[in-house]
Amino acid sequence: MGDGHSKEDIKKHVKLYIGIFIALLVGTVVTVLAAYVDLGHKMNIALALLIASVKAFLVAGFFMHLTSEKKTIYTILACTVVFFIGLMALTVIAHFDVPTIAGSGH
Repeated sequence: MGDGHSKEDIKKHVKLYIGIFIALLVGTVVTVLAAYVDLGHKMNIALALLIASVKAFLVAGFFMHLTSEKKTIYTILACTVVFFIGLMALTVIAHFDVPTIAGSGH
């Protein structure tokens, strides 16, 4: 091939992608099995988020090639995570911030 890719290099990448695909399939099975385990409401949510985060890392890191990107992309990703956590914190705070109506007797 004249485009600079050897057959061995392509086979290596295909093996990697197949491995990631199998890991995502296993992650999906683990997600389904975890739905049947009762760890308490908060722990079930934490476990689901952990599994989803691992699967998201695999997709973003390998299929979207983020593992080979420059530092700029990681800076943007870190800012996105910080803003996401901030927005989730505001949502939780707003959930517990229920105004009381004066004179309603409650």
